[in-house]
Amino acid sequence: MPKHTVSPGNIFLCLISGNPREAELSELKARFCSVRALPRPNSRDGRVRDRKELREQVNRRHRSDEETIPGRLREYNWLSVLTKQLFSTISGKVEHISGLGLENNYHMLASIRKAGSIARASLNYAASAGQRRYLSIHEYQSMNLLNSYGIPTPKSIPAKTPDEAFDVAKNFGQDKLVIKAQVLAGGRGKGKFSNGFQGGVHMVDSPAQAKEIASKMIGSSLITKQTGAAGRACNAVMLAERRQPAHEYYVAVLNDRVSQGAVLVASAQGGMNIEEVAAKDPTAIITTPIDFNNGLSKAEAISVAQKLGFKDEKTQSDAADIFINLYKIFKEKDATQIEINPMALTTDGEHGCQFGFDDNAEFRQNEVFSLRDISQEEPSEVRAQKANLNFIKLDGSVGCLVNGAGLAMATMDVLSLHGGQPANFLDVGGGATPETVKEAFEILLEDTKVKSIFINIFGGIMRCDYIAEGVIKATKELNLKVPLVVRLKGTKEQEAKQMIRESGLKIEAFDSLDEAAERASRLAD
Repeated sequence: MPKHTVSPGNIFLCLISGNPREAELSELKARFCSVRALPRPNSRDGRVRDRKELREQVNRRHRSDEETIPGRLREYNWLSVLTKQLFSTISGKVEHISGLGLENNYHMLASIRKAGSIARASLNYAASAGQRRYLSIHEYQSMNLLNSYGIPTPKSIPAKTPDEAFDVAKNFGQDKLVIKAQVLAGGRGKGKFSNGFQGGVHMVDSPAQAKEIASKMIGSSLITKQTGAAGRACNAVMLAERRQPAHEYYVAVLNDRVSQGAVLVASAQGGMNIEEVAAKDPTAIITTPIDFNNGLSKAEAISVAQKLGFKDEKTQSDAADIFINLYKIFKEKDATQIEINPMALTTDGEHGCQFGFDDNAEFRQNEVFSLRDISQEEPSEVRAQKANLNFIKLDGSVGCLVNGAGLAMATMDVLSLHGGQPANFLDVGGGATPETVKEAFEILLEDTKVKSIFINIFGGIMRCDYIAEGVIKATKELNLKVPLVVRLKGTKEQEAKQMIRESGLKIEAFDSLDEAAERASRLAD
């Protein structure tokens, strides 16, 4: 290849370097259309499959304007990321790039970079009750799973009614118990129920007291710092024996991006917010890489126990066995996270949980996924998942329907830039049908806060006429009253626009993303 010939690969490399040669820029402008979609390692069929990862991507998208291109290309839709980085890299050297319908977006994209703080302030993507593509299970279910791998836990029994709580406490074998609301959220102890009852964790000393407290928890919603204002329904409680801890530790097995494998994370400062511990004293966190095939050796596990401060050989060995078995669960059950906080060394010598499982492994983990409790999830997100839509509910008033995760995030940026607040993240993917589009509309319209709907489609794999057909069908069948703004570019674009014109429906169509986003934002005011 001649030294200054620009291929898609060279475009990628020059963007990584951030220093394209002048000789390449003119050819880059001429040959930009030859760029093809880059592979996305975190996808199976061109769509983001993992919604917890997607939420993290949405958050990371607004943390810094200086993200590196390799990471960006892995995480976001290739077109929006490559275009934005291209414009920011060669800003001032190329006035516009033709061939992909991007001329009208140049100044808009440049504005986004300058207005990053506006977008970050306007969008709170750490919104409550987000969709979780990683399955989480309740505490009492986690206890049973730990026990099945030989990891000791305090005796614990669930109850789904106040009368069951009374019977469990009566037959437990001891009076001094702890009752815990079974809600998939942290901060339960400091939470507040929708009926005004304070605290999701209480000490009980009698069956009558267990019944009384259970009656205040079950059937109400617990509101914590992680649930948002709506809280999450409490449909069960867990009664557990009360133990006096001699010391509390933090232990977790997680996937680590740096080492590209699993790690054991431990700290002698358990029973508290581990993020705060890490911020105040990074040396308090012990991280040990785990060999994927062989797991932790006994020697490695004992070394961690010694670093945590376990004094004698028996407690060191017992703690090491727990670490080894935690990784066995992690691997055999396709977990994404196992966190025990606190892991307690009790006064009688026995160690007294949060699990996450990869949805991509559902086909081989039927027993684990049968434990799913959809009452703990946002109903609209559960419905979207059944329709194979990537959907995350947010707090704004502009409903968004977009194809491609990166384009969806860019769309939310532009809405924010014009004062709009996205009501959701919705990626219909490349395989959407008119029926899927209609289902997406129904999900959007379930949110009474939605005051306008913005459809932004780039027709690559997705055909614009399919989207147009679905939009027209949904508008007619659902008797749509919410203003609708549509931007369609790409495959079958002209046919789609013709269909919209001939429908006679009040659908506002735009070619410019900037103008369309501005209009959708104003209609939602």
